[in-house]
Amino acid sequence: MNSAPEILVPGRAGQGEALVLTAPISFWGGVDPKTGRIADVRHPQHGVTISGRVLFLPGTIGSSSASAVLMELVHNGGAPAALVLHEPDAILLLGLIVAREMGWETPMAIQLGRGQFDHFRGRVITIAADGSIRLRAETS
Repeated sequence: MNSAPEILVPGRAGQGEALVLTAPISFWGGVDPKTGRIADVRHPQHGVTISGRVLFLPGTIGSSSASAVLMELVHNGGAPAALVLHEPDAILLLGLIVAREMGWETPMAIQLGRGQFDHFRGRVITIAADGSIRLRAETS
């Protein structure tokens, strides 16, 4: 894969603080679908909220129910502002596709090489409609 982001699932452009997960996560049981908080006590970022943030996923731990959790987050207004994956996850992304088919506004999902994730850690970024990533200009 080249270094330019690729749109996996189109959706609304999103802006938020980049949350770069340090370990893969299971959405089923790992993310509270009502609050968007990481509920898995074994996850290094337990207690952190993914809602409204640009979520960088180093991987997912499979459950076919992950799509339902993501779809519920979209429906509740608690979804991430955008998702950035290093490789497509068909089950997880199905949640965005179904939510979009239901007529709900969905965040965009893009693919980006995992080696680029740390560059965005903690920064406020925008995922534009074309899938490009822009850093918020810093002011002093």
